[in-house]
This record gives sequence, structure tokens and C-alpha cells, in this order.
Amino acid sequence: MSVNAFHIRLKAQLMRGLAVLALLALAFHGQTAFAQRNSDPVQPARQNSKTDDNPSPQGEPPLEEVIVSDETFQSSLPKLSDDDAELDEALEPIEAFEKRFEEETKAAPLDPDEPSETQANQATEDVPPREEAPGITRFTDPELAQPLSPLEEFEAPPLDFTQTAPTDDTEETQLRYRWEVTGLIAADAQTSIGLEDQFEALSALEQGGGKAANTAMLTARLADDKALLTRILRAEGWYLAEIEGRLAPTPQGDEVAAIASLAVEPGPRFTVSRIIIEAEPTIPDDLIAGAITLAPGDPVTASAIQLNEALITKALPENGYPFAKVGPRDIALNAETEGSVYTLLVDTGPRARIGGFATSEGAVFDAEHIADIARFTRGDLFDSRDLNDLRRALAATGLLRSFSVEPQATGENADDGTQYVTIQVDQTAGPPRTLAGSLGYGTGQGARLEASWAHRNLFPPEGALTASLIAGTLEQGATLAFRRANSGARDHTFDLGVSALRSNFDAFEAVTGRVGATYSYVSTPIWQKRVTYAFGAEALASVESSFDPLARDFVDQTYLIGTVFAQLGYDTSDDLLNPTRGFRLEGLVQPEGSIEGGFTPYARVVLDATGYVPASDTVVLAGRARFGTLQGADGADIAPSRRFDAGGGGSVRGFGFQQLGPRAIAPNDNFNPNDPDETDDPFTLEPIGGRSVVEASAEARYRFGDYGVVAFVDAGQVYTSTLPTFEDIRFGVGMGARVYTSFGPIRVDVGTPVNRREGESRINVYVSIGQAF
Repeated sequence: MSVNAFHIRLKAQLMRGLAVLALLALAFHGQTAFAQRNSDPVQPARQNSKTDDNPSPQGEPPLEEVIVSDETFQSSLPKLSDDDAELDEALEPIEAFEKRFEEETKAAPLDPDEPSETQANQATEDVPPREEAPGITRFTDPELAQPLSPLEEFEAPPLDFTQTAPTDDTEETQLRYRWEVTGLIAADAQTSIGLEDQFEALSALEQGGGKAANTAMLTARLADDKALLTRILRAEGWYLAEIEGRLAPTPQGDEVAAIASLAVEPGPRFTVSRIIIEAEPTIPDDLIAGAITLAPGDPVTASAIQLNEALITKALPENGYPFAKVGPRDIALNAETEGSVYTLLVDTGPRARIGGFATSEGAVFDAEHIADIARFTRGDLFDSRDLNDLRRALAATGLLRSFSVEPQATGENADDGTQYVTIQVDQTAGPPRTLAGSLGYGTGQGARLEASWAHRNLFPPEGALTASLIAGTLEQGATLAFRRANSGARDHTFDLGVSALRSNFDAFEAVTGRVGATYSYVSTPIWQKRVTYAFGAEALASVESSFDPLARDFVDQTYLIGTVFAQLGYDTSDDLLNPTRGFRLEGLVQPEGSIEGGFTPYARVVLDATGYVPASDTVVLAGRARFGTLQGADGADIAPSRRFDAGGGGSVRGFGFQQLGPRAIAPNDNFNPNDPDETDDPFTLEPIGGRSVVEASAEARYRFGDYGVVAFVDAGQVYTSTLPTFEDIRFGVGMGARVYTSFGPIRVDVGTPVNRREGESRINVYVSIGQAF
């Protein structure tokens, strides 16, 4: 192909492109005019018709309008002569053309008979204008003759065919609408199928609040809700539902401009005709079949299918199959019978037993301590609930920032055809140190502040060292304690401590040093035990000042006391800190020996019982009884701090701490006989403690949300005899407030004594954490 032929073809293509651009411009102009004539902000879009069977209503333009006819379009194309046959040939590569053009230009002189570019332009201008087709405008803009800019510098602004949205949120610039859904009724056309609330909670029309920026936005919301309604219906078994969405203008004068409506025909609801579970045999044989709740005749709903598979997923690992996989599923619908066949594939994997434990390098707890914490051992059938319990126990230590507990296959076979799995426990250490504090107040006990510092893993594993200080109006002291949690077994604790405490109560003043050790098995928030126990020993050295009725004066005595003890508890209550039903029993036997002018042995026995009965969903009735006795020694031979006393927030409310029981008449140190204005009595009644005690309490607890109120009646008395005589029982009544938190209720109780006697406080206040009992 020659250079001239290439130029001719290029010009022809350019002319054809300009003609197409012109036609597009005319089409766009005509379409814009048509849209402006037929725009309606609330009129739904119409579907174009290919026939004239449905003519447009009178006064409205037709749904189709011919902008440029085919004859006009064809006649506007440039006419090509028969001599231009080369135009139909494929263009050669541009690189080859440029190389050949350069070679021909250099090798061949210009043909004197070929017109120059100027002559060609003049010849073109001399050509008479071509007759234009009707409706076509010829563009003669001189800019078209200018050279084109480089392609990389050409930028075409995007055309925006969308309606401009308002720039503010005022009601005048928004399209207001209302919406409705009809047809959500069962096949009997009388009862609702119950999906209105579910649809409304997710509806885009509802969330729009009845306002849209424009018709396009409202149409999009209607389309979204139609798709949403389709998904909801299918999820509930209506797979053949038909939904029609309409957007229509409202009558003139209506407060809204448009109505968006969804008309539903639910059709038949599909049910389960047959359930096929494809799985290997299990032990027991009905393990999978017994786990599912779906049955033939039930509707094919997404929730039922998912629950069915979740139950299988849960049952298999709880019965020895740690690697079970559920799925995929297949649901074949039959439109004729309105039934379905539900097929589920289940890979049970091998049945497994516990083989042992493994930890990662640098773990906080080694495999041996993990075995102490776990409630399962080698050879036990695998149960995923045991792993969940181990996870909770690891979290309760407070020493791990993160951890994972997962079974790992070993390939080792057991004798019964099962395989052993290793429980892999990976751990990341958390902060081991803790600062804590508590604050309380009680009439007779005064204010009491306790602060402590603890390193909870100073002696691994779980060997904690705690230092604490007590600063109160009536008590001051310090304690250093070692505590090993999960000592040898889960929830078994060993405690060893030394303390020094100064007390200044009405019954005695004492400075006491103590060293003791305890081994206990007690309830925790994770696992509340039915049976608990504790045993231990302690030695005390105490210097105590109390009123001696025989000497009729306060006497200082030094006591050296050694004791061992055993405690046993039984608990059926439903909560450790806030029980609402059940009962608790607890007994303590504590033989002691006191060295003070000789060795005096005696024994302390205490029995406690509490019970809880729910009277309604918000009211709980609670009761408590206590009995205590000291056997084997006279009261004068027993240290005042070791005698029984009663009164206070954990005893008989309405009375101050240690204010119940036998009293002795003692001189009042505050009485000044030389002061003529003295108002104090010359004598006071000092509590001296006793050898037996009896107490009882009744509460009505009303809870509303995270708050509650309590009405209570307490009773009790302390006696000098070794057994209670039940004489002179004193009563206290009062009200309390509760604030329920994640760590237990915070309580404030206010009590007053019944038949108050001289010297007894009229109002007594108690503040602490946890219920009174």
C-alpha cells in the first residue's frame, strides 16, 4: 500500500469518526430534551416496549422516539470510490510502515506530477460541497483542521447522567415517601407468616426514615428491600415466593410524594421429606441421629438446618471425636411435592483418648502442672467439655496473657481401636504482679482499709508471695503470706503466713503474732463444689487486756496458743456470692491449747447453716442459723480473743461489733468525779465474751436490674455456759441496699436494736462486699 493510499484511508477513517461523533451529539441532545420533557421525581421507570400494542396515555410522549433514522445515518457516511479497494486490506504494522516510508522517501525523488500538500488542500477546497442528508449538520469548525495533541496529554471529563442530589438535608430539598409490605400471610390467607419484624429491622426503606435525596436513591432502596425480602423468605422455607416492587406518586396534596410498596406472594413453604446423614459408624451407633432435632415434616429453614449441624458439631467432640468435620450439605427441593431431601456429609475422624499434655518452649506452666489443673488424665475418652474447663481454669490463674488448648493427633493406637491425642497448651505470660485494696466500715469495728501487693508466680508454678497492710480505726497490722494455688491438684491450695495485728475493741485490746499453715479444697467462681474441706495448724502469741470481773479491773495477760483445725462444707446453692436457691452446711472442729500459768486444752465447735428459696423472679427469701460452743475450759482460762462474741455486720445486725453477750460492770475511765458538769456514768458495761453462741437471720431480697433492696430480722445471744440457754435473745431489724457487680454485690445495711437498752446505739451501719450470708 502506497503512502498516498494510506493518507486517503486515514482521512476517510477520520471523516467517518467525525460523522459518528456528530450523530452521538445529536442523539445525546435529543435524549436530554426527551428526559426533561418526561421527568417526574416520583414516577417509576417504565420498561420500553418493542411494539405499538400499548400506546402511551394521552398527553404523554411515546416510550420510544427515533432520534436518527437508519437512512439518515447511512447517507451521512463519506462516499468511497471503487478505486479505494486497498481500504479493505489490513493495515501493516506501524513499525514496518515507518521503516518503509523512510526508505522510500530517501530513495525516490518526488514525482513532479503528484500534487504537493498545498495543491492537495487547494484541490480539496475547490470540490463542490456534498449534498447533506436531511437532519444532519455539517461541521466546518476550523479547530478540526488543527493537529491533535499527544494521547498521554488528552483528558476526557466524565459525563454525569445522574440527577444532582440536594446539598442540604432540609425537608424542601428531599423526597419524602412512605412504604408498605403486603402479602406476608400464610397459605390460608388468614394468619401472618411472622416475618414483618425481621424485615423491618433490616429494611433500607425503614432506615431511610421516609426521606430520600432523589428518585434514584428511593428506587435503589426499594430494590435492596426486595432482595432482602427474598432472602428472608427463602431462609424460612418459601423458595418460590414472588415479590413485586412498585414506586408510585401520591395524589396531589398528600404529605409525601411517593409510595414504595412490596407485594408478596409467598407461595408454598417447603418441608423436609427425608434426611440423609452420610458418615462412618460411630460409638454409640445413634450418636449423630440422637443429636439432631430436625425431623421429616419440619419446614426447611436456615435456622433449623444450622442448629441441626451445630448439634452434630457439638456432640461428636463431646463423645470422643476431636477432629470431626460437618459438611458440606445438599438440599434438593421438589416443586411438585413441596418437599426436600436434606443430605449432610460428616467426617467423624478417628475416635480418640487422652494421651498426655505438651507445652511450648518457655511456657509459664509445664506439662506436669497442666496435668494437675486438668480434670482428665491419660486414657480418658476425649471430651471437648474437659478442654473448655481447662481453658477456664488457665484463665482463672491470671498469669496468662493468651493461650490455646488444642488436641494434636499422635497416630498412636489404643487397645480398643481408638487413637491417643496430645493436648497442646501454648501460653503467653501476662503481668504477674497485683496491687489490691479493700475498704469497709461497721459500727463497733470502725473503718478498715487493707492494701496488698502480690507477685502471683514468684515461686513457679503459681507460688504467690503477698504482703499486706491493715490500717483501721480499731485494727492495724501487717501480713506476709505464701500461697500455692492448684497445689498438686486442681483447686487445692496451700497457705503459709505470718502476721502481726493490733486490735482495740470493746471486749479486749490485743497485740497478736501468728504463724499458720492451711491446706484447703474450696469453691471457686469457675467450679462451685458440693463438698469442700480445709485443715491446718497455727500458733499464736498474744498480749491481751480485758476486764477481769474478779479483779474488777482491766488485766494484761500473755497467752501462747497452739491449735489444729478441720472444716467440712456441703453446698447446693446456685451461686457463690449471690445465691438464690439451695442450702449450705458447714462444720468446724478446732482443738486448742493455751499456756498461761499452765496448759489448758479445750475444743471449739461451730455449725453454720444457710438456705435460699426464690419466692418469685425478683424476690429471694434467705435464712441463716449458727451454733457454737467451747468445751473443756472455764471462760477465764480462755483468751478473750478466742471466746465467742456476737453483733455486727456478719452476725446480728442492729448491734455494734461484740456488743451482745455477757457484760461486766467496769469503772468508766472517762468519768471525772471532780467535774460538777460531768454527764458520763461512773460505770460502764464491758463485753467479756462467752463459751457458747446462737444466731439466726431472715432476709427478703428484692432485685431490680443491677440494684436491690433487702429487709432483714436478725437474732442472737452469747452465753457464759458451754451450751446456749436461749434466754434473753436479742433482735435487730433493718433495711439494706445492694448494687450488683461482676464480682459480687456491694451491700449497705442499716439496722437498729429492738427494745434498745441503755448504752446501745440506735442506728448501726455496715458496708462490705457480698451478701450478709
